[in-house]
Amino acid sequence: MRDRPSGLHETIYRVVRTIPSGVVATYGQVATVVGCGPRLVGYAMASLPAGSDIPWQRVINSQGRISVRSDGMPDSCQRRLLVGEGVVFDARGKVDLNQFGWDGPDWALVHEAGLNPLPDSGQG
Repeated sequence: MRDRPSGLHETIYRVVRTIPSGVVATYGQVATVVGCGPRLVGYAMASLPAGSDIPWQRVINSQGRISVRSDGMPDSCQRRLLVGEGVVFDARGKVDLNQFGWDGPDWALVHEAGLNPLPDSGQG
């Protein structure tokens, strides 16, 4: 049985739930909103139980690629889910972040939720 998610993981999951279908965010984008490092976002995504309703598949690396797993292979399930949402990968396995990248959260809602974004996060 898995432990309950930490407060930080819960916060990360709240942010990830706001990423719309057909759009991807980077680990760094989510980290900036939450006020943590990108690796912590990766750890939170990796610790989700099977069947979770968190749209984890919408979080990819800053190169527009699906990050490799512990076995050194990208997650084919993640790609399948994203393609099913209309996200397009090029022949090299990259997503065009200019076309499919998340433009971020509503910053008013971020502050209202009490999140602590990192400096230079583009908030207005």
